[in-house]
Amino acid sequence: MFAGISTAVITPYTRDNKVDEESLRRLVDFQEENGIGTIVPCGSTGESAMLSHEEHIKVIEIVRDQTKKAKVLAGAGSNSTSEAVMLSRRAEDLGADGLLSISPYYVKPTQEGIYLHFKAIAESVNIPVVVYNIPGRTSSNITADTMIRMSEIEGIRAVKEASGNLDQMKEIIRRRPKGFEVLSGDDSFTLPLMRCGGDGVIAVTSNCMPGKMAELVRSLQKGDADRADMLNKELAPLFEVLFVETNPIPIKYVMARLGYGSGALRLPLTEITEKSRASVDAVLRNMGLVKE
Repeated sequence: MFAGISTAVITPYTRDNKVDEESLRRLVDFQEENGIGTIVPCGSTGESAMLSHEEHIKVIEIVRDQTKKAKVLAGAGSNSTSEAVMLSRRAEDLGADGLLSISPYYVKPTQEGIYLHFKAIAESVNIPVVVYNIPGRTSSNITADTMIRMSEIEGIRAVKEASGNLDQMKEIIRRRPKGFEVLSGDDSFTLPLMRCGGDGVIAVTSNCMPGKMAELVRSLQKGDADRADMLNKELAPLFEVLFVETNPIPIKYVMARLGYGSGALRLPLTEITEKSRASVDAVLRNMGLVKE
């Protein structure tokens, strides 16, 4: 389904802060040309929280139209169940292959509330749902017990795990039903999670280094430990520096330097600081992504 390497793509903006369709289409091409199997628009990295509903749907439509072989896993989550259902149905109508749905943020629902939220979404569509667990953004963790319970709902086929708790991830892997995928939501967890039996990653770093990230995941899938260790060590500085400030601030700066959009952000996200910019630039130079 969505095992392997997926990229949570940025939403590039023009200098007047509108969605940059031309840059987005080139970014999709860049991903496919470098072996990315799934494109994920309108996730956290795609600034879904700052897009209007019209823009959100338009970004998914552009990505779906531009992809030639990659799957499209459309971000369609919300802290409101009715809004998440609406976005999910629209994404399905546009031809998305699946839905990435974040656990409800801000409202801090109970585990039962989380379960019923995702049940309602899964029952509203006929395409797979990938649950996105990221307590750092939602203020509530989806426990392993709740995740296993949700894995029994028809249509819920995977979890993007960004809890930072490897023990929890291992427990889900151990107890999951056959065919249920566990994907890393943190680039730096790709290697340890896949070595524990995880199925892949939905990555930020692959926006700018899709080929290397794809090779890392393929090496892990093949069990080539030496190659995986080497690639992980090579990519580690990027894993760190791309989160020196709140995602997607650093990666949007990087992608602008590579020619994808203006680097513009929408409030309350702010331009990368001079100190962070210097750190990012140093890594980019060392990795040969920019010359100066």
